[in-house]
Amino acid sequence: MNLAFLRPLYESPGPWVSVYLDATRSEQKADHEVDLRLRAMREHLVAKGADPATIDAIEDTIRQRPYEHGRYGVAVFARGTDVALVETLSEPPVSENAFVEPFPHAMPLIAARGEEVPYVRVLADRAGADLNALTVGGAPRSDKVKGSDPYPIHKTKVGGWSQARYQRSVEESWRRNAGDVAAAAAELAEQVGAEVIVVGGDVHAVDDLVPKLPKRWHDHVVRTEAGSRGAGADETALDDVTMRAITDTAQKHVRDVIDRFRVQQGEGSASTGLSDVVTRLQRGQADTVLLVNDESSTDKLWIAPDDVTLISVDDQPLREAGVTDPLLVRADAALVRAIAGTGAQLILIEPGEVDLEHGIGAVLRYADASSAASSS
Repeated sequence: MNLAFLRPLYESPGPWVSVYLDATRSEQKADHEVDLRLRAMREHLVAKGADPATIDAIEDTIRQRPYEHGRYGVAVFARGTDVALVETLSEPPVSENAFVEPFPHAMPLIAARGEEVPYVRVLADRAGADLNALTVGGAPRSDKVKGSDPYPIHKTKVGGWSQARYQRSVEESWRRNAGDVAAAAAELAEQVGAEVIVVGGDVHAVDDLVPKLPKRWHDHVVRTEAGSRGAGADETALDDVTMRAITDTAQKHVRDVIDRFRVQQGEGSASTGLSDVVTRLQRGQADTVLLVNDESSTDKLWIAPDDVTLISVDDQPLREAGVTDPLLVRADAALVRAIAGTGAQLILIEPGEVDLEHGIGAVLRYADASSAASSS
């Protein structure tokens, strides 16, 4: 996962308030339900010493969000009276939490967001086509095929999935313009860096359109008869196909990273363990960090307030580097800040999925003599 979207949160010093709240509400009792949750949030934050003005800003932001159907959550990050980031979560948080810390507590958001897979979706019939593309999204690690609600994409339209949306509609003669629709789809795919192009709707229209896409996109196409452009059409089937394609692509991302890590392990150059990964991040050597998300962890790391590359398990190296007041913060918060700041990627893995010391490892951009020594 690319954490560049979090970088603005690390440009200003704290304290930061991070809130994860169940935003689910019934249309009849919406205000009452929100009031109860916000009251509990306020009490929690006041006990932690949060600035009342910051709490007010967060409350106002949540109250102003429009009513949405279904179960979902919201993550809010604020400093002073500035609400810097608000993201909708596809599901309510497992436990509602509010944090007052030197830096934003973004790990729950990262875990909820999932792996990002930009995609384009084309819904076609003989009259024309609707096209949409999303540049940001999340796909679950587990393949939730069974159950009443297998994929959350239709819920997350309220937030994360719609971060950067492009839409076009073509309503002219299909036979004459199938090539134009294909060109528009390819243009959108280029704009968002799509990894998947889902083409659904009328089977004959799909058959006409797909061959007209540029060859470089053919291997990225998922064809389906699901979907209809008619008024009142149920998009659930097309949503499910889209989410399946995105999930498969996301899981391939993870498998590829794990395979690279194991290759480096075999070569004796892999980075594993908190101390070694921290060293690699400080050097800008980590390409992708593999991490088991352990919310119960009490690990802490030292950081420099003004330099994302200065991170250490011990404060002495930072003081030797000229940092007069290093901060001791949650390890996951420090790691996320360093990963985002150094341009590394992050992959969250399940316990036991990979042999990692202390639940953390890294695929390196390059190996050096110390890599082999630390891995031997």
